[in-house]
Amino acid sequence: MPTVLVVDDDLTLREVVCGYLTRAGLDVVEAQDGLAALALARDRSPDLVVLDLTLPGLDGLEVFRRLRSERGDLPVVMLTARGEESDRVLGLELGADDYVTKPFSSRELVLRIQSVLRRAVPVTPAGSATLVDDDLRVDTRRHQAWIGEDLLALTSREFDLLAHLMTHPGTAFSRRELMQQVWGWEYGDESTVTVHVRRLREKVEADAARPVRLQTVWGVGYRWDGASPTGAP
Repeated sequence: MPTVLVVDDDLTLREVVCGYLTRAGLDVVEAQDGLAALALARDRSPDLVVLDLTLPGLDGLEVFRRLRSERGDLPVVMLTARGEESDRVLGLELGADDYVTKPFSSRELVLRIQSVLRRAVPVTPAGSATLVDDDLRVDTRRHQAWIGEDLLALTSREFDLLAHLMTHPGTAFSRRELMQQVWGWEYGDESTVTVHVRRLREKVEADAARPVRLQTVWGVGYRWDGASPTGAP
């Protein structure tokens, strides 16, 4: 049974969220502030953290940074009352696996948490364990990727996006299609895809400003061309 750590200083909201997660078959632990959350994360090794950004004392962003410094693959869903796009994008750029703005539907939050947990489990696309593009190598069973001998620091969402695109080279996907096919979302903010494409380019391209592998298809979305796209010398 996966364990979810819920971190929020609002007792009523925490009780509601924990109740829904428990009924969904998840083991739930809770913390009301950042220091307690860090201690519980070390003690219980949760499979996912639901983290409010507006915590007293140690704020959510600092808690997130410390969680990721101690355990880089820990899935985190950020929770906040702030609705501005800049806050949402900041959370995603820091590497959060999802971002939910208050007020929210408890059912929607549970579905998003379940989706993140599913993505955290390595899946082998198209029956192949290893995907190769020149010096880029992706092991879908181990859920790891390398450029040369260097292991790439990818979030679970970035890894799934990379594996999906490499499994379908030359196919242009819209942002909506990527949300549905990679992460199983029927709804959501399409800017999430844009942010993760940018982060992925920073890790797999020699020059992220002049991408070769991950191309933008204007008016459509994105396409994986690989290190030596068709027509390139």
